[in-house]
Amino acid sequence: MSKSAGFMRALKCRECGREYPLEATHVCEFDFGPLEVAYNYDKIKKSMTKAVLAKRAPTMWRFRELLPVANEPTVGTHVGYTPLLKADRLAKWLGVREAWVKNDAVNYPTLSFKDRVVSVALSRSKELGFKTVACASTGNLANSVAANAASAGMDAIVFIPADLEEGKILNSLIYGVRVVGIRGHYDEVNRLCAEIAGKYGWAFVNVNMRPYYAEGSKSMAYEIAEQMGWRWPDWMIYPTGGGTGIVGMWKACAELEQLGWMSSSQKRPRMVSVQAEGCAPIVKAFKSGAQRAEPWTNAHTVADGLRVPRAVGDFLVLRAVRESGGTALTVSDADMIHAMREMGASEGISAAPEGGATLCALRELLANGTIQPDESVVLFNTGGALKYLELV
Repeated sequence: MSKSAGFMRALKCRECGREYPLEATHVCEFDFGPLEVAYNYDKIKKSMTKAVLAKRAPTMWRFRELLPVANEPTVGTHVGYTPLLKADRLAKWLGVREAWVKNDAVNYPTLSFKDRVVSVALSRSKELGFKTVACASTGNLANSVAANAASAGMDAIVFIPADLEEGKILNSLIYGVRVVGIRGHYDEVNRLCAEIAGKYGWAFVNVNMRPYYAEGSKSMAYEIAEQMGWRWPDWMIYPTGGGTGIVGMWKACAELEQLGWMSSSQKRPRMVSVQAEGCAPIVKAFKSGAQRAEPWTNAHTVADGLRVPRAVGDFLVLRAVRESGGTALTVSDADMIHAMREMGASEGISAAPEGGATLCALRELLANGTIQPDESVVLFNTGGALKYLELV
C-alpha cells in the first residue's frame, strides 16, 4: 500500500470542510456530505508548467499532478486527450459562430467517457492495496471497469439492472468480468453496492472510491482549455446522469485559475445540464429553484447514461450550473435519436444518444435566445452509436 500522497493533501467534505485521510471513503461522518480530493496547489505550480506539459504524451495523464494518484498512474495510461472537433457544418446549419464536439466516443479502451474516471479510480485502488474492483452501472461504466481491471490484472465484478440491453452486457463479458444482474433501477443497484462495499472490502469505483473516481472528469476541461489555446468557450453543454462531468469540469476551471494558467478575468464557460424527458431530476430542481433534486419515479429513456433517478452529487451539479450562469433542460428520446443521425451525417461523428441530447439542447437554446449566434459552444459526446445499434 502506498504511503505517499503525491500532490494530494486530504479528502475534504464539500459541505463542512472537515478533512479526512486519503483512504477509501466517500462520505463525511459528521454531515454525510460527499468528500472530494484537496491538493497542494503551491507544490503543483512548481512541478507542472505549460512548458513541461508540452513535452508530455497526449493522454489525460499529462495533467497527472491534478489527478488523485500518489505515484505514476498504473491503469489506463493511454486514456484521454480525445479530439476537440470544430464542427463547422453543424455551426453553419444551426446558426452559431463556433460549435465544437469533445468526442469521447474514441476514448481508449472502451470508447466512452467512463474510461477517464475508471482509470483514475483503479490507479488509486491499486495504490491503496485493493485486489478486487466493482461498480454499479447502466452499461458504459461496467464495460470500462471490466476492460481496465483486466489490463491491470485485477478481479472485477459489475452490478447492472437486469433489463440492460444485451450489447452492453456482452461488451463487459468479453473481458472475463463477473456480471450480476439486479432486478431494479440504477438507484436500487447503487444502494445494494453501497452495502456490499462495506461488507466485502472491495473497491467500488462509484461508492467508496468515488472521491478519486469523480476527479477523472476534470480532465475534459483541462484538455479543452489547452486544445482551444488556453481560452474557454462561452458554453459547455453536457448530458447529465450522475453529474460528475459538470461538477468536475467546474472544479477544473477554478484550478486552472489558481495555477495562473487561465486568467480569473476571463469568463468561465456557462454550464448546461441536459437530461431526458423521462428522467430529469436535476432539470426539475433547477427550474423550481430547489437546492437538491427529488428522486425521479418511473425513470425511462433510451439513453442509459441519463437514466439515473437520483444523482449522488445533485446539489453540486445544481450549484455549478447556477454559479456559471448556465441552465438546464430536457430533450425527448425521439429527438436524441434523430440528432445521433445528424451528428453522423454532418460531421462524421458516431454519437451516443447522450451526445445527441447535447445537439438537441443547442438547437433549443439558440431558438429561445439563451445562446446567441455570436457565441461559441462545446458539445460533449460521451460515447458512440455502435452500442445503440437497435436505436438507429
